[in-house]
Amino acid sequence: MNKKRELQKLNTSMHEMCTCKLKATAINVVSGKGSADADIVFIGEAPGKKEDEKGEPFIGAAGKFLDEMLGSVKLSREDIYITNVVKYRPPDNRDPSPQEVEDCWMWLCGQIDLIDPLLIVPLGRHALERFVPGQKISEAHGNSFRREVSGLGSRDYFALYHPAAALYNGSLRETLIKDFSTVPKLLEKIKKKK
Repeated sequence: MNKKRELQKLNTSMHEMCTCKLKATAINVVSGKGSADADIVFIGEAPGKKEDEKGEPFIGAAGKFLDEMLGSVKLSREDIYITNVVKYRPPDNRDPSPQEVEDCWMWLCGQIDLIDPLLIVPLGRHALERFVPGQKISEAHGNSFRREVSGLGSRDYFALYHPAAALYNGSLRETLIKDFSTVPKLLEKIKKKK
């Protein structure tokens, strides 16, 4: 069985098994999208309204900005995998609760394990908190680090502001673009170590 089909199978079975309470209020599951052979997995916090309606991650204004940044480093959505810590939309776009994050954790670990990316990019403070508890995004953004995370083993991470943050705070836009521009060099460095 190829990786793409394995990933689809994983997402289907995890959706059936998932005990996250958000499942009851969501329109669609937003499991993730992109290449099952991706070198980079981008991880946001949770689906928003548009994502919930379509069942796809990052399709609103923040997604368009992400697409621009991917294009600026000669990547497209077909080259990466993008998902969220939580697979269902929290009502009124509230932050997911620690329990909701925990309920979706095994699913995220399964996706990362199957794709086996060289680099994981948490987008924003909530995603970063899942991998590096207590670290502030304002201090961690633009930095890479290797970290041992329960359920995932030792992996490489690169912290970025969430694209939505740059839409609400124009001063973060240039910072995010600058940080993002270092992704290809970082990927090359990781490949050389392998």
